Amino acid sequence: MIQMKHTVSFFIAVLSASIATLALHSCANIIPPGGGPKDSLPPRLALASPKDSALNIPLTTKNIVLTFDEFVQLQNIQENLIVSPTLKNIPTVDAHLRNVTVRLRDTLEPNTTYTLNFGDAVKDVNEGNVAKGFSYVFSTGKNIDHFTYRGKVFLAETGKADSTLIVVLHNNLSDTAISKDRPRYYARINGKGDFVFRNLPAATFNAYVVPNDYTKRYDDSTKLFAFLDSSVTVGASTRIDTFYAFQQVKKKEKAATVPKNTAAPNKTKEDNKLKLFAGSLEGGSQDLLSDLQLNTNHKLATIDSTKILLCDTNYQVVKGYTLSLDTSKTRIRLRYDWKENVPFRLVIAKDAMTDTAGNMRAKADTIRFYTEKESSYGSLFLQFKNLNLQLNPVLQFVQNDRIVESVVLTSPEFKRKLFKPGNYELRVLYDANQNGVWDTGRFPGNRKQPERVQSIPTQLNIRGNWDNQVSVNL
Repeated sequence: MIQMKHTVSFFIAVLSASIATLALHSCANIIPPGGGPKDSLPPRLALASPKDSALNIPLTTKNIVLTFDEFVQLQNIQENLIVSPTLKNIPTVDAHLRNVTVRLRDTLEPNTTYTLNFGDAVKDVNEGNVAKGFSYVFSTGKNIDHFTYRGKVFLAETGKADSTLIVVLHNNLSDTAISKDRPRYYARINGKGDFVFRNLPAATFNAYVVPNDYTKRYDDSTKLFAFLDSSVTVGASTRIDTFYAFQQVKKKEKAATVPKNTAAPNKTKEDNKLKLFAGSLEGGSQDLLSDLQLNTNHKLATIDSTKILLCDTNYQVVKGYTLSLDTSKTRIRLRYDWKENVPFRLVIAKDAMTDTAGNMRAKADTIRFYTEKESSYGSLFLQFKNLNLQLNPVLQFVQNDRIVESVVLTSPEFKRKLFKPGNYELRVLYDANQNGVWDTGRFPGNRKQPERVQSIPTQLNIRGNWDNQVSVNL
C-alpha cells in the first residue's frame, strides 16, 4: 500500500514538471524577445543577374534582377532612376521581397557601358534606411568605361545652386541638338551645385544645363539654361567646369482672371474719392536714409508741388527738398537731407493733386512726423579679400530675395556711417558692361554668357547703435 502511494506521488511530480516545462516553452513562443539594436544599415546588394560589372552582356537582355540582403521597397523610382546612356523607352521597375527587377524595353547598343543609378529609390522595409546613390553597372563589350566628368552649376543672377536642374551631354555637337535630340547622358545637381558623371567613354560632348523635365531639352527661352563656350573632351584628364544658368526671357506673371458671369462689385462714393497715405512712415517716424513716400489710391493726372509743403513745427517752409511722381502715377517721393530726431509737418492743400477722373482730395491735410535717431542705425565696415576690381564688382544687399541696395565697389573696403539694422544677404555682381544691373545671356546664334553673381554664404546682421565690422573672403 505504501509502495503504491510512492509510485502515484512520483507520477504526479513528473506530470507537474512536464506541464510546467510545456507552459514555459509555450510562453516563450508567444512573447517576442525585447531590446536589441535598431537597424540603421541601408540595404546592400547580395546578388545580381547579370552580375554587377559584368562584361559581354547580350544586346537582347530584357530583365535585370538585383537581390538585396533584406526586404526592400522603392520610392519615386521614375524620378530617381537614371539609365546611362539614355534609352528610348523608360524601363519598368518593381520590388518584391528582397528583389528589384528592371525590365528593359530597348535593344542594347554594342560595346557600351550602361549604368543604372537608382539615386535614393531603394530603401529597406522595416526602418526605411535608404541605399543612397546605389548604382549598378554592366557592359555589352569587353571593358567597363571608367572616365568621369564633374563640376558645379550656379544660377547666374543669384550665385545660388538649384537642385531641380540637370547637366546633359550630347555627342551631336551641333547647337540644334539641345533643342531637338534626347541627351546621351545626364546627371543630377545636388544642393551645393555639384554634379558628377561616372563610367563615361573617352569621347567629346557638348554640355548644357536644363530643367529636369520630361523633354530634358532647351525648347523654351524662359527655361533656366546654361552652356559652355567649348566642347568637353572626356578622358584621363577631363577638366572641371562651372556653369552659370540663366533665363534668356523672364516669364510674365499671368494676370488674374475674373470668373465668368461674375459681376464686378459696384464702386461706392468712398471708393471714388482720391485718398493719400504716408507709405514710408513707421509709427510716425521717417527713415534717415530714404525718401518720404506718399501713396494714392488712384492714378494722378496733375500734381502742384507748390501746394505740398515741408515745414518745421512753426509751419515755416524748409528749403532743399524736391518732389517727384513715379511712373505708376500713384507714388509721390519727397527727397530731403534728413537730420536725426527732428520734427516736421507736411502740409498738403486740398487741390494739391487731381486723379485721372478729375477728383481732388476731400480736404486739406497735415502729416506730423519725426526723423529717426542716429542711434537706431549701425555703422558698417566691410573688408573684402581676393576682390578683383578689374571685373567691375557691384555689392548687392538682399532681403527676402529682393535687392534693397547696390553699391559699385572701387576698393576692397566698404564703409557706411549709418546703415539700417536687419539681416542681409550679400552678393557681388561682376558687371561686365558697367550698367549697374545683372544682364542675362543668349543662346543660340550670337552666343553670350550671362553676367555672374557670386553669393556670399555668411549672412550680414546689422545691429543698431553698433559698429559692425565684417571680413568677407571671396
